[in-house]
Amino acid sequence: MPANQPPRRLPFSVLAKPTGAACNLDCAYCFFLSKELLYDHRSQRMSDEVLSDYLANLFESQPDGVVQVAWQGGEPTLRGLLFFARVVELTEQLRRPGQQVEHVIQTNGTLLDDDWAAFLAEHRFLVGVSIDGPQHLHDTFRVGKTGAGTHAQVVRGWEVLQAHRVESNILCTVNAANQHHPLEVYRHFRDELGARYLQFIPIVERVPADHLALAEQGWRVGERGRRSLLYQQHGDRVTSRSVSPAAYGEFLVAVFDEWVGRDVGEVFVQDFDATLGNMFGRPSLCVHSPECGNAVVVEHNGDVYACDHFVEPDYLLGNTCDTSLQVMLQSATQREFGRAKRTALPTTCQACPVLWACHGGCPKDRFVTTADGEPGLSYLCPGYHRFYTHSRPTLQNIARLIRAGRPAADILVQHQPG
Repeated sequence: MPANQPPRRLPFSVLAKPTGAACNLDCAYCFFLSKELLYDHRSQRMSDEVLSDYLANLFESQPDGVVQVAWQGGEPTLRGLLFFARVVELTEQLRRPGQQVEHVIQTNGTLLDDDWAAFLAEHRFLVGVSIDGPQHLHDTFRVGKTGAGTHAQVVRGWEVLQAHRVESNILCTVNAANQHHPLEVYRHFRDELGARYLQFIPIVERVPADHLALAEQGWRVGERGRRSLLYQQHGDRVTSRSVSPAAYGEFLVAVFDEWVGRDVGEVFVQDFDATLGNMFGRPSLCVHSPECGNAVVVEHNGDVYACDHFVEPDYLLGNTCDTSLQVMLQSATQREFGRAKRTALPTTCQACPVLWACHGGCPKDRFVTTADGEPGLSYLCPGYHRFYTHSRPTLQNIARLIRAGRPAADILVQHQPG
């Protein structure tokens, strides 16, 4: 365990990548598949030594209270059940008496079976499953190595989780294929899959103009098994798979109107909960917080990067095997990375009536120039403005109900016809 631990523990979150960028799928928009180019070896599997060092570092660096142990990929289930059994064993050995563990895993769901689901249920994992809507929309981009769609496999995995009563949610990307079908997507999750916890993530594949043609081919393996283009946060073009800003706003508006008309208190949409949290001055998502920098990524070898969207050489902070996570989080480099979300806001944003809600969005999407010629505007700005302007009056009414000690679902009475 690193000895250079700062005296004060600031809370933070980590996404760990036990298989690096390795995945059994080849989703066309998945920029993370290209991150294998950061390392000169094909096998990107977290070793037991790195796992032990990482978890010891994590629990030593976190304050008392809930400590989330979260796994993503690539595809983390490729690491196998024995790996995650070891994770559970180590967390019980390493946590302090005042720390409570929450296990979280984000998966494409295709490898889940009864053994997996029984394990996840026993150890109370929260499981996020990636689904982009009904089959004809999901299968456009979320494909396997042969190019075949994966919807049926994912739904099978989802149903196994439900059969074992595993706490689960759906992560849906909003992309060029499903952006004009918001209600079809939402109703598929609510009515056909029985999902009650949802989040919508916009796909924005940012690339320089001279890399656009190559990026349009996706992030699949190139000649000799190597990807030819490392995704980095450069450029002012986007691929044809990316969501359009206007469509993204209309997507959220349509889902919001459906939700507020019948599903408040029954279905929980992260986007709406986060907006309500901002209304109370309690941001819950880094994307829509005034500053960021407290959500880092740990690669399979222990390397730590500033953010899941900035896994690239310029944002490497150190390694969990020899440096405290708190030291990295409190470094001048990382603190400036987090502050820049606020200090680099264009003047237009600072005067915007929905700044309270979006806070300029994620820095990765700020590659548009304002009408005044100032850089740093979010690509998604028109969508944000449309959604937050539309939803604000209703969310203010919900906020009033909550402040009065009434359930948010009472808003449904106000929306009854007649």
